[in-house]
Amino acid sequence: MTQKTPRKQHLIDTALRLFNERGYHATGIDLILAESGVSKATLYKHFASKEALILAVLEQRHRQLIEALQQQLSADPRPEGVLAIFDMLDSWFQTVEFFGCNFIRASGEYSAAEDAIHRFSAGHKSEMGRQLERHLSAHCPEQSTQLANDLMLLVDGAIVTAQMHNAKDAAKRARQIAQMLLVDARCMGRTE
Repeated sequence: MTQKTPRKQHLIDTALRLFNERGYHATGIDLILAESGVSKATLYKHFASKEALILAVLEQRHRQLIEALQQQLSADPRPEGVLAIFDMLDSWFQTVEFFGCNFIRASGEYSAAEDAIHRFSAGHKSEMGRQLERHLSAHCPEQSTQLANDLMLLVDGAIVTAQMHNAKDAAKRARQIAQMLLVDARCMGRTE
């Protein structure tokens, strides 16, 4: 794998910020070029299309989120360690950089199931769920898949609620519900 050049990375970082703030369709290449100070030739040297740039942005964000989640999950091996995902969300919701989920927005703007951006976004959400499932499988293997799916439903619901209703406490409420799910599943406190 080749190392990203500083200009390529600068384009990705600039595009990420603009896509977050404005959306994918509303952010044109000319705005990205103006904000980044990079020439059109340089942009197209690194990315064949705007869609290729969007995928690079999503790939970077995916790596960041999966690594952060893995660190949080490894820090607390108990079944309730999965609740850390809601603490991560809560911290994010309190920042001025919160404009909603890159992947939810991308799948909405590129809604055709066969679209590469839509598929990548769906794949990201599936991988987040797999991380939660792996963590839970050591404690409640027979319920880990369903619990992970339920937790991801709460995660995405909290994100949308926080964005649409400016509900800064959405992650805290989702965490409480998630905790009840774990208790109801008799997953918490097991020592198997």
